[in-house]
Amino acid sequence: MLALVAMVMTLTAHAQAQAPTATTQTVADVVGEWLTTEYGLRPTTNNRIVIFKNGQEKFDDLFKAVKAARHSIHLEYFNFRNDSISALLFDLLAEKAAEGVEVKAIFEGFGNSSNNQPLKSHHIKDLRARGINIVEFDPLRFPWLNHAMHRDHRKIVVIDGEVAYTGGMNVADYYIVGKPEFGEWRDIHARVEGDAVADLQAVFIKIWNKLTADSLGGPQYYPGERDARLRFGELKQDTTATAGKKRITLVDRTPDTTPRIIHDTFCRLIDNANKEIVIINPYFTLCGHIKRKLKKAIKRGVEVKIMVSAKSDIPVTPRIVEYNTHHLMKRGAEVYVFEGGFHHSKIMMVDSICAFIGSANLNSRSLSFDYECNLFIDDRETTAQLLDIFHHDRQTRCYRLTPETWKKVSRWNRFKGWLFHFLTPFVKNTQPQLRPGRQRGEKTQISYA
Repeated sequence: MLALVAMVMTLTAHAQAQAPTATTQTVADVVGEWLTTEYGLRPTTNNRIVIFKNGQEKFDDLFKAVKAARHSIHLEYFNFRNDSISALLFDLLAEKAAEGVEVKAIFEGFGNSSNNQPLKSHHIKDLRARGINIVEFDPLRFPWLNHAMHRDHRKIVVIDGEVAYTGGMNVADYYIVGKPEFGEWRDIHARVEGDAVADLQAVFIKIWNKLTADSLGGPQYYPGERDARLRFGELKQDTTATAGKKRITLVDRTPDTTPRIIHDTFCRLIDNANKEIVIINPYFTLCGHIKRKLKKAIKRGVEVKIMVSAKSDIPVTPRIVEYNTHHLMKRGAEVYVFEGGFHHSKIMMVDSICAFIGSANLNSRSLSFDYECNLFIDDRETTAQLLDIFHHDRQTRCYRLTPETWKKVSRWNRFKGWLFHFLTPFVKNTQPQLRPGRQRGEKTQISYA
């Protein structure tokens, strides 16, 4: 009998060893499947991504790509600040238009009015005369309040349907030279090649047709799978092991069709994190849902690491951020405060597996009102690049928020943080009238030849 039992146990163990083991889904798997099931979004899997960690890198690359354009250049920005970098860009766009390249640009009415060097009507007229077809999203009109809700906060450029740029940067020289109010302006942007470019093109064309009543479209804007390196080989290249195989899902927030998509993607990522959540976000004012989910993640053992800026371009924001990060720090989050500049990056990395980057802030404007565009990137190599940026800045430019450093925050600022956090639903992500960082006419140094 004992021999029979032993034989049965041996056969059972052998069968178990031969049987396929169940595969544990990663956070990227779960969120990717949810985006497909809930919104019908399909990831593209043949992409390359190049990350730019400052304005000089982004504009150097963008100008080279614009110069190489042959068919179409489409730009959608929250604002083009009327300064030296936009002047250089518009000059180059006018040259391309003269060559017969289709140049279409969108700028945001409120975003333009809220910067301290806006494009004026005579600038717009001049740009159109030079062949740049530029339109304004929802121009501000009396009584103004009816224009306060849904603003276009996206940052998208698509060139020839082959390369695209998106991220957190508008067009302004302070992305290169900083601002005297707080020093360096840090930000993250990305260039994408592969089928994800078509998704970004579709976002632009949809809003363009809505604003102009055009019927823009057709195969000329969607050239299909091509190796962009054949024509854009001078650009900085994706040299990672997964180049050409990166998995990207475009997560676009359009208020009347996908109002909760970015909010809920953040929530799903937090809910399904197993090991680590790493966040850099400039307006860490948070809605109640995300704040509670971060607390629950900490409680279940996930390491939550957050980087925020000591200074901001919105005076109220630092006090609300202090209030929120202090509460999360007490629950166990690691909080790092960036000094010597303003970190305007909007990125989240989860379990060293995937990343969520783009134009969306963690505030009520981005999550509940504005048009936004983010990339959900299921790629360890790209995630590692973004984590390297976090770790470098943490080690070189930050101090850690602890009970001891919190004591150095004045009682008055603590009180303002408590008071202002009730205003969280109304805190905007626009830029107030700040003193220019450079004199008019002074040229920013940028090479794009």
